[in-house]
Amino acid sequence: MTDSEWVDDGPLVRPYALVRGRTRARQDVFDLVAFVVALVDTLHGWMQIEPEHTKLLDLCRHPTSVSELSADANLPIGVVRVLLGDLLDMGAIRVREPIERPSAQLIRDVLTGLRDL
Repeated sequence: MTDSEWVDDGPLVRPYALVRGRTRARQDVFDLVAFVVALVDTLHGWMQIEPEHTKLLDLCRHPTSVSELSADANLPIGVVRVLLGDLLDMGAIRVREPIERPSAQLIRDVLTGLRDL
């Protein structure tokens, strides 16, 4: 089986190969809680588009957080940030910071609750 063949869980391509060895997007706007929304319906005609670009674009038809996109696409967060950077460079998406961030106390309470499970 070659690296590009599919199995039940997806392609056997290493994450760094999907982003051609890049580790960061040109823009540093992809916080885990930032919301991403698609501005276009399709990426036809763009050069160097991977199927993962299209998958992310489909997943963000409605505002979706970067962390949710990573989970839904089953891709590492670093890979998602680089691919989203490509989409942002193409003008295919818009990125928005959330209006209100959770307080430090709320985060501590959630972590405590998770530990208690």
